[in-house]
Amino acid sequence: MRAVVLSDTHLRAGAARRLPDVVYEALASADVVLHCGDVVERTLLDDLAAYAPVYAVLGNNDVMLRGTLPERLVVELDGVRVGMVHDSGPTKGRPARMRRAFPTCELVVFGHSHAPVDEQGIDGQWLLNPGSPTQRRRQPHPSFATLAFEGSRIVDHRIIAVV
Repeated sequence: MRAVVLSDTHLRAGAARRLPDVVYEALASADVVLHCGDVVERTLLDDLAAYAPVYAVLGNNDVMLRGTLPERLVVELDGVRVGMVHDSGPTKGRPARMRRAFPTCELVVFGHSHAPVDEQGIDGQWLLNPGSPTQRRRQPHPSFATLAFEGSRIVDHRIIAVV
């Protein structure tokens, strides 16, 4: 199973901006899409759903999606429990905080900072922030992530720079 992980896309309907082409290329082979918040408007989620089933959580800029998206979500993908949240809080203490928030999850995906993270947390839990494919902020490049699952294991995880 292949997943595309997005966060902080901040795209509004009718705006000239769109996701970078490399994201659409990855979506073409995705079995599922995970969006870690700051979608801003429902239109993008509908567009993503044309590629694969979408799981999304509410971000701080998702005012129009309040009551529609959960703040936290746990999904099982090919036997791997994945926790989703927009804001994981400060870097300091994040691994312990995510372990407490998602004690049964092997992987936690999050966003908010626009800063990619791909690192081991506590007790083997993996932490992944895809960054933002549309707003790099203080990062060298915009980014997103891909994941591959097989036999109840994460067999590949990578941050992809949008250049």
